[in-house]
Amino acid sequence: MLLLKDREEWLKHRMNYIGGSEASAIIGQNPYMNNVQLYMIKTGQAEPEDISNKPYVQYGIAAEPLIREIFKLNYPQYEVFYEENNSFVNDAKPWAAASLDGWIIEKETGRKGIWECKTSEIVSSMHKEKWNNQIPMNYYCQLLHYLSVREDCDFAHLTALLTWKFDDAEVYQQIKNYHIERSEVEADLEFLESSEKRFWKQVQERKKPALLLPSI
Repeated sequence: MLLLKDREEWLKHRMNYIGGSEASAIIGQNPYMNNVQLYMIKTGQAEPEDISNKPYVQYGIAAEPLIREIFKLNYPQYEVFYEENNSFVNDAKPWAAASLDGWIIEKETGRKGIWECKTSEIVSSMHKEKWNNQIPMNYYCQLLHYLSVREDCDFAHLTALLTWKFDDAEVYQQIKNYHIERSEVEADLEFLESSEKRFWKQVQERKKPALLLPSI
């Protein structure tokens, strides 16, 4: 594990790798960025958008340590660990890095896992449906990416804080938890790993990939 001294150093480090939140763009499953846009950023032909001051980003940053503590209360069977500005790399997959919201150990068995936190404001029925008994595809790809980097982890767990704002006076929130076992997603892991490897070769050779877009 690498510990970067601050967010600025973390951002510079990230430019040399594919990060978890970028993995879904490579296979056309990111609603905010496509694979060509990511290619342009990784080859230095475009600057990534600075979203650090966006209200939803600031909310997520502030909520994350609180949600982590709630997870500890609700899941006492796990030990939970976290270090600021962390980055995990894997020599066998030199294109990939993983900055984790946490990593966990099952107390009874010693099994290791990844913990990821998300906050999301639900603004439509379609948005709500993306969280209905499933992980939204871009976040699922993020978990797969982390499992690819952290080969010592047997599972990944995502905790999501979903928020509905009906008016200025009424806010409804729901915490949902999702768990995936490495053994159950091996085929998806292999597909994402091969896609990332191919994309990174295109970056290194400066061969722009064909455009992939998410389905509506």
